[in-house]
Amino acid sequence: MLSKNSPQIFQDFMPGNICFGCGNDTKNGLHVKSFWGDDVSLCDWQPKVSHQGWPKIMNGGIIATIIDCHSMGTAMAYALKYENRPLGSLPEYKYATGTLSIKYIAPTPNLPVRLKASVISYSKKKVLIKCELTPIKLRKVTVSAEVLAFRVYDSSKEIDNKFQT
Repeated sequence: MLSKNSPQIFQDFMPGNICFGCGNDTKNGLHVKSFWGDDVSLCDWQPKVSHQGWPKIMNGGIIATIIDCHSMGTAMAYALKYENRPLGSLPEYKYATGTLSIKYIAPTPNLPVRLKASVISYSKKKVLIKCELTPIKLRKVTVSAEVLAFRVYDSSKEIDNKFQT
């Protein structure tokens, strides 16, 4: 049971999310869990042995996936925060990746990492996010990314949404 001081996890407010990276109930998924930490979103994530690219080094595709999923959750949560609404309120928004530009600064050990994302710019249709990945034990950024999220669903526009795939 969560204490009342536990952060709200963005992905808990994404109904129907079947994503490999951040879907809550996706078997063998990565289960990214994002939350607010003041003015940035955070995610602490624990890789498994199967997430290695080389021995003791995290796979770059896994890194890209957790950055992508953390950023899409951040886009959704920021849109609600921008509108002064709580997570889970209606209308519901969903985001998808427009671009993902990653700079691998140094090899990332296959150890627990912290993702930190901040919104650079926001509009109703697009959110530009900067995300950094830091191995918790190293305390230095090993990966930096810029992610553009597109709003692909707005539950207040049900007529328009039925034509989206």
